[in-house]
Amino acid sequence: MDLEEIRHFCLQKQHVTESFPFDKSTLVFKVFDKMFLLVDLDSFPIRIAVKGDPEEIIELKEKYDFISSAPHFNKKYWINITLEKYLDADFIRDQIEKSYSEVLKKIPKKTLNKLYI
Repeated sequence: MDLEEIRHFCLQKQHVTESFPFDKSTLVFKVFDKMFLLVDLDSFPIRIAVKGDPEEIIELKEKYDFISSAPHFNKKYWINITLEKYLDADFIRDQIEKSYSEVLKKIPKKTLNKLYI
């Protein structure tokens, strides 16, 4: 997946915004103002950071050499994925979707209920 495909995939989700809150080299996607995806635009190939389930993250880091701890976050919950041309786009979409879902789990039910009434 390239950057435009990632942007399109993320922005199709409800209540998602994008911004450059740190600097112009880190594109951030948020749901309800909570980060679920960071894109390091200075890296080549592009590297993304996603949030996930700690147990699944451990398995992914052991299985794939293109996945590492995200040093700027709690290492138990965030990973970096280096995007390579050979990497399956469905895998990337799945990891972004899981990150989005993990963040939604943390949103108070009152907030979600107000939006869907």
